[in-house]
Amino acid sequence: MKAQIAPLEGNKVKLSVEVEETEVEQAIDETFAKFSRELRVPGFRPGKAPRRVLEARIGRPKARHEALEQHIPFWYGRAVRDKSVDAITEPEIEVTAGEDSGPVAFDAVVEVRPRLKLTGYDPLKVTVPSPLVTEEELSRQIDRLRGNFASLEPVEREARAGDSIVIDMTATRDGQAVAGMSYTDYSVELGAGNDLPELDEHLPGARAGQTVDFDADLGGTPVQVQVVVKQVQEKVLPEITDEWASEASEFSTVDELRQDIETRMSEMKKMQTAMSLRNGTLDALVALVDEDPPTVLVDVEVQRSAEELGRRLDAQGVRLERYLEATGRTLEELIAELRTQAIPSVKADLALRAVADEVGIEPSEAELEAFMERMAVGAGVSPAVLREQVERAGRRLAVRSDLKKSKAFDWLVEHAEVTDEEGNGVDRALLVRAGQGLDPLSPAGGVDDGSDEPGGAE
Repeated sequence: MKAQIAPLEGNKVKLSVEVEETEVEQAIDETFAKFSRELRVPGFRPGKAPRRVLEARIGRPKARHEALEQHIPFWYGRAVRDKSVDAITEPEIEVTAGEDSGPVAFDAVVEVRPRLKLTGYDPLKVTVPSPLVTEEELSRQIDRLRGNFASLEPVEREARAGDSIVIDMTATRDGQAVAGMSYTDYSVELGAGNDLPELDEHLPGARAGQTVDFDADLGGTPVQVQVVVKQVQEKVLPEITDEWASEASEFSTVDELRQDIETRMSEMKKMQTAMSLRNGTLDALVALVDEDPPTVLVDVEVQRSAEELGRRLDAQGVRLERYLEATGRTLEELIAELRTQAIPSVKADLALRAVADEVGIEPSEAELEAFMERMAVGAGVSPAVLREQVERAGRRLAVRSDLKKSKAFDWLVEHAEVTDEEGNGVDRALLVRAGQGLDPLSPAGGVDDGSDEPGGAE
């Protein structure tokens, strides 16, 4: 079999394929063998009817037509692999010779994945939150811990955020008391996110003995609320002493407690910064892509996202209708939202492929095997089982492509120019361990993960 490829307009190519007559005859033989197994021929057991009998009964032209119909997709697929055609749609095939006899020739026009030419990716400029714990952040965390042991003291001043207010409250609707909305000596902490948000809006500035009236929304229905402020209480935090530290924690001194809090905050900030670096790198890369991605790729990503959402809802026992009702969206609005999210995902995919090609990233067989082992862990199967699934599904090249993108992403992160929000450079050494396992491009684990595309694309 011979194949030639020619570029066409509109991000398409034409694959011209020629199949030798001997291979065509072999396909016809296989077709007659299939007819022999499927047809009942008087005097012969299934599969035992001679070809000359079948030819007389069916006719050679029909058998040839059936053979071409069955085998042209196979020949096309082989040509795609041989010529490394990254097809993203089903082909439009036209037989140009050999429909009746002799060698077979056909043209296949198919849309291919565009190859971007990127500039400005080396280096990408990424801004991240500082991984360093400041004295102010540490003090705030200690104060939050002190707040758990605070006492409340009455004060003769206006109420403000953080105070606890003792109130009597009633709510009415059309002059009638609302059941369950009358309280006596009820304590409200301002700014703590009360069930009735209007309390945080209207009580700051009030003093003991004052009555405050306001309208509120209760489950979508307006109500009239009256609040009598009986007392304003201020939080008094305990002194920072070794005695308090031993009471508030397993540590016996303030220094030990501060060191533990700082260590835990530092690890958390480093992890947040590492994740911000990776997310920011991807966002910066996507921003370099001006072209609109092919509609077919966006459609595939929308379908993948929709199927993933469906699996999550099924796992939670939630029907789609209930989900739409709870989120206040129609099905059309949900699909439009998934499409909006799909566009940057497809742009990122195309951009990472471009970087991998331009930088010359090509995974070794050892790296590919290690990558599939990680996929197997994510899928909860043995590496041997996953490897067999990959081979059976014909997705080895697709998995290699995923690994190339992952390595390209790591390359971009490694070469990015990273600064914090103040413009200071960030020490990457602080983020190495924290960033492990945070790759947003890591494989989801399964072979049939929704990433298959039309036309056998990688």
